Parts: sequence; C-alpha cells; structure tokens
Amino acid sequence: MKNSRKKEILSWVKTLVIAAAIVFICRYFLFTPSTVLGDSMYPTLEDGNMVMVSKISDIQRFDKIIFHAPDADENYVKRVIGLPGDTIEMKDDVLYVNGKAYDEPYLKKNKQKLTIYEHLTNNFTLKNITGKEKVPKDRLFVMGDNRQNSRDSRFFGFISEDSIVGKVEFRYFPFNEIGGIE
Repeated sequence: MKNSRKKEILSWVKTLVIAAAIVFICRYFLFTPSTVLGDSMYPTLEDGNMVMVSKISDIQRFDKIIFHAPDADENYVKRVIGLPGDTIEMKDDVLYVNGKAYDEPYLKKNKQKLTIYEHLTNNFTLKNITGKEKVPKDRLFVMGDNRQNSRDSRFFGFISEDSIVGKVEFRYFPFNEIGGIE
C-alpha cells in the first residue's frame, strides 16, 4: 500500500516538474505576457491591455514591439517604422520610407478627430531629428499610433535591436478583444 502511494506521489511530482520546465522554457525563451501602460498606441492598444509577446519572431516594418525604454526604467510598446538602412520622412501627414509613400490605416481613427488644418504627425526628416540620414545598423526607428501623445524615436532617437523584448502577437485582455491586433 505504501509503495503504491509513493509511486503515485513520484508520478505527480515528475509531472509537475515537467510542466514547470515547459512553462519556464516558453516564458523565458518563446513567449512572455506584457501589460500596455499608457495611451501612446491608442486606439490599436489601450492602457491596461494585456498582450502576448513572441521573443522569436522576426521584426518587420509596422510590427508592434515591446522594448526596454531608453529614457525610462520601463518597457514601451511602439510600432516599427524604420529598419536599418531606411530613410524616413513625414510630410503633410504622409509617411515616406526610402522615398515611397506608405498608407497607415491604423491611424485612421486618430486622423478623423482632427480639423482640416491639423496634422496627426508633425513634418520631419530623419536627419532633422536624429542627425542621421538613415537608420543605423542594429537600430530601429519606432513611433506610437497616438502620434500627438507618444514618447518615441522622435524624442529619444533610435532604439537598439538588443533592447527588444519581442513582437506583440495578440491581445488576451480585455476578454471582449481577444485575438490578433491590426
């Protein structure tokens, strides 16, 4: 009887250790949860949203990423606008990357709130705000979707690729908004 109970306890301990190891590996090497703080990504992401971040995804232009803030002791969530080697310009609320105009549909809601004479994003060139013509190697240029209320590369410059926690893959809270993010 005692031997049978001992085997059952060992079986449970083994199962829990394996489950803990799987959680540890996933949490520290593959995915991590994060909570959005602030309104810099509104309306795409809102203060208090909980998101799952992939630590192994390739980062592409317009991805939403979490990174260690260069100007604060916290993590920021922003959208990747410029990759290494890119030139960036904002003119009359139109984004130009390497001379090509890009539509930014994720800004539509914020632009609808503006008067006809207002711009969501002030005009700039990369050279004006960073002193560089192109995004340097191993660096990214990021901006929040709530352009009038975002501390981003326009203020603190490029971010290091080493500072990236990961790519925002999906929202899991609030429950009525679970799923992928535009």
